[in-house]
Amino acid sequence: MRMTYLRVWIALCAVLLVFACSNDNEPEETPEEVSRPVDKSANLRATGSSGRDILSNDEFTKIKVEIAFVTGFRPTQQAIDEFETYLRTHTFKEDIEMVFLELPSPEVEDFDIQAIADLELENRTVFNDGDTLGIYIYFADAPSEDDDEEEGLVTLGAVYRNTSMVIHEITIRRLAALSAQISNADIETATINHEFGHLFGLVNLGTPPVNDHEDADAPNHCNVEGCLMRSELQFSNSNSGRSSLTAADGRLKSACSLTGHSVMQLLESQSSKGLINAVPLDAECILDLQSNGGR
Repeated sequence: MRMTYLRVWIALCAVLLVFACSNDNEPEETPEEVSRPVDKSANLRATGSSGRDILSNDEFTKIKVEIAFVTGFRPTQQAIDEFETYLRTHTFKEDIEMVFLELPSPEVEDFDIQAIADLELENRTVFNDGDTLGIYIYFADAPSEDDDEEEGLVTLGAVYRNTSMVIHEITIRRLAALSAQISNADIETATINHEFGHLFGLVNLGTPPVNDHEDADAPNHCNVEGCLMRSELQFSNSNSGRSSLTAADGRLKSACSLTGHSVMQLLESQSSKGLINAVPLDAECILDLQSNGGR
């Protein structure tokens, strides 16, 4: 009996020894990592300053576009598809991802650019990260405060930073409802692509022109007839006519705001030629993009 107890005791000690050794070899538990704040500074620069980063694969090989939209004002899939084609046509990015962020209405009557930028800081989740370049597009349910419907001046979109733009979706829908030929998707596509042309750095807004084709009366816009960046598409510039981020009072302002009247004229002209879905950049703008790292 004593021998039996002795064997049990030896066996128990052996088990305890093995258990102790195995615990010694296991890594100690570490506290949960504290999340580091996102560095947003690279996405808060002047319009056009990231043109080469968008066009080439030198620094970033992927574009991730955050499509933020107010509930009920999501853009058409056709326009998003056309926009992606536009990116693939003029950039070397093979990896392009569109993510959608539905947001509640801010419940305002109209917007100025500073208010839109403030909303972006509250809601934007996609920023530059490693080899991914982040873009933010906000589809709003309120018009621009600069609209003057009596004069027929309504703003469809605006750019205000190097990776930020707003599309006034409510205004696009109201405008499209006035035409039997032009759809929401047609106006969305022209607006998104025009404004994104400025994020590419066009015209002379970060991407230097190879040849002079900037409209002297409408800085940062093309003077070539039929071009997507044509000066007639431009409604208002910053006071400097360049890529300034702030007005004299320190508030953010747009480098370009796109008027609905001129967009409708362009689209109706394209429609009469059977080219409604093909509002192109002209050869001079394409040459500029190619000189700055684009296709």
